[in-house]
Amino acid sequence: MLESNAQRVIEESVPGKQVTLAHVIASPITEVYESLGVEDTGAIGILTISPFETAIIAADIAGKSADVTVGFLDRFTGSVLLTGDVQSVEVALGAVVTILKERLDYEVVQVTKT
Repeated sequence: MLESNAQRVIEESVPGKQVTLAHVIASPITEVYESLGVEDTGAIGILTISPFETAIIAADIAGKSADVTVGFLDRFTGSVLLTGDVQSVEVALGAVVTILKERLDYEVVQVTKT
């Protein structure tokens, strides 16, 4: 019998209340918008959150705090994509991070920007 050097990788979600990414892409290239199937509005905001269902809460907070559009929301991966002008996307991500931290006791990251 031959030995195999193959490794098996198992990916799993670790329980915890956390925002693992909050990032603003200012003025993305056209191909990014086209690949995502969203309208070019000036900026894209990306959030990844666990537990995954928090993506629903985050999208609601974002939409109520600034003039942004929810381009994508996945309650099975905790991903949220927002579009809008740069300032609105920054305000929306900041509001999500602040509210999740202060009201729901989440571990959060800083909002970053490129």
